[in-house]
Amino acid sequence: MARILITSGLPYINGIKHLGNIVGSMLPADVYARFERARGNEVLYICGTDDHGTPAELAAAAVGQDVAEFCDAQYDIQTHLADEFGLSWDHFGRTSRKPTHELTQHLADKLADNGLIEERTEEQVYSIDDGRYLPDRYIIGTCPHCGHENARGDQCENCTKVLDPVDLIDARSAISGSTNLEVRETKHLYLRQSKMVPELRKWIASQTSWPHLVSSIANKWLDEGLQDRGITRDLKWGIPVAHDGRWEDYKGKVFYVWFDAPIGYIGATREWSEKNAEGGTNTDTGWERWWRTDKGADDVKYVQFMGKDNVPFHTVGFPATLMGSGEPWKLVDTIKGFNWLNYYGGKFSTSQQRGVFMDQALDILPADYWRYYLTANSPEGSDASFTWEHFASTVNKDLADVLGNFVNRIMKFTASKFGEKVPEGGEWGPDEDALAAELEPRIKAYEGYMEALEFRKATAELRAVWAAGNEYLTKIAPWTAFKTDPEKAAFGCRMGLNLIHLFAHLSEPIIPATARKMHEALLPAPDVLPWPGGNLKDMFQRIEPGLAFNIPDVLFQKITDDQIAEWRTRFGGEE
Repeated sequence: MARILITSGLPYINGIKHLGNIVGSMLPADVYARFERARGNEVLYICGTDDHGTPAELAAAAVGQDVAEFCDAQYDIQTHLADEFGLSWDHFGRTSRKPTHELTQHLADKLADNGLIEERTEEQVYSIDDGRYLPDRYIIGTCPHCGHENARGDQCENCTKVLDPVDLIDARSAISGSTNLEVRETKHLYLRQSKMVPELRKWIASQTSWPHLVSSIANKWLDEGLQDRGITRDLKWGIPVAHDGRWEDYKGKVFYVWFDAPIGYIGATREWSEKNAEGGTNTDTGWERWWRTDKGADDVKYVQFMGKDNVPFHTVGFPATLMGSGEPWKLVDTIKGFNWLNYYGGKFSTSQQRGVFMDQALDILPADYWRYYLTANSPEGSDASFTWEHFASTVNKDLADVLGNFVNRIMKFTASKFGEKVPEGGEWGPDEDALAAELEPRIKAYEGYMEALEFRKATAELRAVWAAGNEYLTKIAPWTAFKTDPEKAAFGCRMGLNLIHLFAHLSEPIIPATARKMHEALLPAPDVLPWPGGNLKDMFQRIEPGLAFNIPDVLFQKITDDQIAEWRTRFGGEE
């Protein structure tokens, strides 16, 4: 049994996440976690909210709430929507909790002890009208690289270039809109990443399993000259820099959100450990066996999922922190980076409320419609574009016509001719040999694509498995055979019911709620549907004659032209 640690990029605490956020990290991580659990592996899937930084402060100010109170409410909303979406985190933590605070301060101390943190005086934008320094997202302006007029002070949303607030052209305060700004001197701590380039380059070169998208971004950062990075900010909301008698001159400053956010993976694992340990006090064993190679993590496979904008911080920044500490931390083995999912050619945007958000999606249709579509159209090799027309076409053709129709017609026909019990009679023959010969390599390919984190290809193979079941039913035509050879019809129906059982096990990682419905129409479903293994002929004997079954409601309703028109009007779309 392998041990697999899975993390997905931490969603910002402010705002409900849109489909682009889901498809670029949390959903594929969940699909992979479910797949590996089904194969019997020990899986720990960790995520959590990124609570700190200017987005939270700005969002709280916009609704007139205290930032901690705002974050509490947003965390509850995000947790609820994730549950509704079927995201099976083992733990969903928060960077504002004690474990991440303590670990961040600890790692900063270790980096300083090893000569990798340096105090520097820098110039920073100060808003005279607001009476405060304006770090990062408190400043917006024109990007000096691409000319985007609403670039943030830390990163341009358009070209993804990492920025410094003083780089912006025509900068203005994100709080008040004031342009009455001046540059003043302030002290900050810098992580001396430039000293770690040889070690980082050697480590990155050894990661042969990384997708090209990830390795190219990482090497580009190194090739362009890795710069030292400021890890503190003039903010109140965040992890205090001054602690335990250290950094006393930095009271009133906090660590930069991009320094503490990845440490939140470890912090959330420690939260999980404390929550599940007997008595709630065991912090030295459970979480460390996943994160410390001297405590057993050397045999852990660590897989990260994230959008391409987060790749630099996970291939350079976070590894530099862990390596630079000089402690035996577990480093990532595989990073699955995703391109953008756009909305009619433009970007999904939380700030501009452009596109479809989790709550809206679930208000329209159950989660499995979205899970299947997004997995089948994962933006892996290039950016992808969501349109209502393509969404409806995928749902109608794949989910309604192929899978849903198969389950509906074989169950209803069997019940009408044999009653709601699995019929007896008939025997395995050439048609079944042909079906098994087609399914065996397809299931193997599906498993291989899932293992390789190639989700579009995996979903295509799953659909092909469903289609093979439909082709089998069409070929043997039990509704025709029943007139002249009832035993042959009975065997065909029994095979069809066994195919439903097989489809449930194969489909669970992608459409878990529907898979459970299919399974429970025939047999009680265990907590985890195990991955099908062994001889296919044996698999088709699982649903035995005489077993009572029940016909589930229609699994997937078709999307109509009227619904497409309604949703285009509601959410916008290209004419």
